[in-house]
Amino acid sequence: MTAEPNYFQKAQVPAAVPIWREGLMGVDWLALRYSPVYYGLGVPRGDGSAVVVVPGFLATDFYLQDMYCWLWRMGYQAYLSRIGRNADCLEVLVNRLTETVEKAHQRTGRKVHLVGHSLGGVLSRSVAVNNPELVASVTTLASPFRGISSHPMVLEFGNNVRERIQLVRNRNEAEKQPHCFTGYCNCKASLALQQEFPKAIMQTAIYTKSDGIVDWRYCVNSDPNTNFEVPGTHGGLAFNPFVYGLIAKRLAKAR
Repeated sequence: MTAEPNYFQKAQVPAAVPIWREGLMGVDWLALRYSPVYYGLGVPRGDGSAVVVVPGFLATDFYLQDMYCWLWRMGYQAYLSRIGRNADCLEVLVNRLTETVEKAHQRTGRKVHLVGHSLGGVLSRSVAVNNPELVASVTTLASPFRGISSHPMVLEFGNNVRERIQLVRNRNEAEKQPHCFTGYCNCKASLALQQEFPKAIMQTAIYTKSDGIVDWRYCVNSDPNTNFEVPGTHGGLAFNPFVYGLIAKRLAKAR
């Protein structure tokens, strides 16, 4: 795989990743509770700026409650994404997320930080490209923003979501979009992923080489200084103490 700033793999690529590793996600959850970082020790405190957390594919904001509460304890104004279940047209989801970012920006009077897990990071990058005046930084957690390369089971789930979207849209001729929920979609949200990321917005890509859902090589930036490897599982990055420590340090650096 090449490492070009605008590189985006449009075609779906099945990833030969061991999905059984995701069964160890509970280890990440337990490790977080025993980590000083979870209690705000040894990491920079927040400055009151807004941070929006965004869930991954098929999920809702519910499982990000730990991170949401931790950010408040750290001194940030945390926001849940309010996008509903992350299993819809990317344009619809990005529009919902943009509304949340706009509200956070209006209430704080400052640019907003985005932290997205998996597909949530992809949505976050799309919002940032289309609204650079609203966003201070984007941190992605195991987000395949450079292409669609996931375990075959996940790709099949994606196909099911696309079929459901098409079923709804085909009832209205004006809303038809045959490539919706694929890398070939030409909606504004999808096209943003093929554009160069704004240099004024700090980006951070956190990934794990033991990812059991996506190919980690699709989750990194072309600039190695913005990529951070941690041990753990794909799903567990939302509860990973190493991730929380990195988020605190990167948010502080983005001020």
